[in-house]
Amino acid sequence: MDLLRIDDQFTDEERMIRDTAREFAASRVEPQVADWFERGIFPVRELAPELGKLGLLGMHLSGYGCAGAGAVAYGIACRELEAADSGLRSFVSVQGSLAMTAIHKYGSEEQKREWLPRMAAGEALGCFGLTEPDRGSDPGSMLTRARRDGSDWILHGTKMWITNGSVADVAVVWARTDEGVRGFLVPAGTPGFTASEIHRKLSLRASITSELVLDDVRLPADAMLPEAAGLRAPLGCLSEARYGIIWGAIGAGRSCYEAAVSYAKSREQFGRPIGAFQLTQEKLAWMEVELGRAGLVALHIGRLKEAGQVTPQQVSFGKLANVRAALDVARQARTVLGANGITLEYPVIRHMNNLESVLTYEGTQEIHTLVLGEAITGESAYR
Repeated sequence: MDLLRIDDQFTDEERMIRDTAREFAASRVEPQVADWFERGIFPVRELAPELGKLGLLGMHLSGYGCAGAGAVAYGIACRELEAADSGLRSFVSVQGSLAMTAIHKYGSEEQKREWLPRMAAGEALGCFGLTEPDRGSDPGSMLTRARRDGSDWILHGTKMWITNGSVADVAVVWARTDEGVRGFLVPAGTPGFTASEIHRKLSLRASITSELVLDDVRLPADAMLPEAAGLRAPLGCLSEARYGIIWGAIGAGRSCYEAAVSYAKSREQFGRPIGAFQLTQEKLAWMEVELGRAGLVALHIGRLKEAGQVTPQQVSFGKLANVRAALDVARQARTVLGANGITLEYPVIRHMNNLESVLTYEGTQEIHTLVLGEAITGESAYR
């Protein structure tokens, strides 16, 4: 139902990656994800090695067992994975675009060799500890501190809403030091480091979300990421993750749209399929338009990224526009399905709830709006 035939612009390799990710999502995740969502579980230890074998973990990185795929290929994979569930794409994004990218871009050669091959294979899991309980959109005011003690570092603080946190083998933790913000690799089981899962969520239920507590955690000097100096380092990783969301949101929206079209063709009221009524057709037409626009935005930003020309402002444009579009599609699809739209027999309410979180994480809607506002006016409105 892609009237603009956007996929025709993909290369043969990109279409192969699309089909691989789509088959995995359809056969391995979609039949079970509603149950995972309802139970609030995500079998990450089972899925991670399977994703690793397909080359989908850290696939945009080169060397160390990573696939070295292009930006558009990675985006396409995110689209297909999020069509199953945002939690699946979130895992792949945090593993590859955040934790692995931080090590690949800012780590020492020893750190890269120790962690990246196992993470690419799904044998070791990572998380990314930046957000704090009261410092979500303002990471520059983080309270987590790292102080020197001889040749060691002592970390103290709390991180919140950390995907994969309680199952991660290594946490990339960002802390304030006397020399500015620095990144540290904290292996699971380090004394003083605890990660507890957050429960009672009504969104991203098929995803592991955690709180990290660092109570005077002692780390050796070589635990620090040597090339990560200042807040630009974690923000650079976030830009990679936000790029994946630009594509992923389309997958969630597409799943809702397809459910709505199928339902509109089969559900009858007043002696006709509801898809034969003008108001329903208007809803479906606008869903197609929104997803078509979002697909063009994603493809354009992806090609810019491959050419080394993409800017953080363009990534903010894509994240803001495409998540809003997907959420609008999900809400409209819910109305087409009526009461059936709120059950887990259909994917719509699950995607709709998930997208409420996607709208907030990796930079809230408001933050990306202000990024664009500053780009337009030259005036910063954050403070």
